[in-house]
Amino acid sequence: MKTKVFIDGSEGTTGLRINERFQKRDDIELLHINPELRKDPEERKKMMRASDITFLCLPDEAARESAALAENEDVIIIDASTAHRTEEGWAYGFPELSDAHKTAIKEGKRVAVPGCYATGFISLVYPLITGGILPKDYPVSCFAISGYSGAGKRTIAAYESADRPKELSAGREYALTQQHKHLKEMKKITGLARTPLFSPIIDDYYSGMVVSVQLYADMLTKKMAPEPLLDYYAEYYRNKQFIQVSAADDETAAGGFLAGNGLSGWDGLKIYVTGNEERIVVSSQFDNLGKGASGAAIQCMNIILGCDEAKGLDL
Repeated sequence: MKTKVFIDGSEGTTGLRINERFQKRDDIELLHINPELRKDPEERKKMMRASDITFLCLPDEAARESAALAENEDVIIIDASTAHRTEEGWAYGFPELSDAHKTAIKEGKRVAVPGCYATGFISLVYPLITGGILPKDYPVSCFAISGYSGAGKRTIAAYESADRPKELSAGREYALTQQHKHLKEMKKITGLARTPLFSPIIDDYYSGMVVSVQLYADMLTKKMAPEPLLDYYAEYYRNKQFIQVSAADDETAAGGFLAGNGLSGWDGLKIYVTGNEERIVVSSQFDNLGKGASGAAIQCMNIILGCDEAKGLDL
């Protein structure tokens, strides 16, 4: 029997990618809402009631409204918005962090997919705090670069316009007030005592991102050099098919550059450790539309269905 799936917000970037990935699957039956009624609460409620799994690919407020419409106690909701990522009763959709995270996804009815920047940040910081390497009160600083696809349809249209302003041809730092919407989950999920400093950059390419955290070796609870830290990450993420950890002599890092679009189109995430014995940089490279959005949402669905986590995804 096919799993009935409804995508609320199927016209957005994430919704379109999820829909696209389902086209080659024979175990999914997509339920389609009348386009003229896609904002009608009663029609959305009807579609959710008929589904086994509903994906929310909506702005935050609309996602909250949609989640509240669910009358069918058995329907599983996977929310790709920011709305429920730190809410009680919602599993955080990052199964590689711990067995408890994976179990919560598999057994829960409500799953919140991590934000793209948060995915990169948490993949790096959560293991360090769990392993007693990074103090919870460490003054964490993070910078990141991302393609413009993560900023929504309006921004995509602006970047792809023939008469766009010249500023869009260069990387642009934003969230200058230190109020980026992913900061809340970055702090809560990792268990940090203070909110990280975070400086994201949007650049002139479609998809892919690099997230980096800088560390002073002598401020760590356990002083580490780059190579032992790589070994630690490799052991932490051992047998996790969506997470790769680079080798000490990785050609990409050895070349001196980590390209934001280096893993565009791939649904996994790769971790690098660079720097020296005094100052270390830990970085994650992945696709903001893959492990950072639709790919992660489908991975969570696969876990819930009990099939291969990578089914329908590109690894």
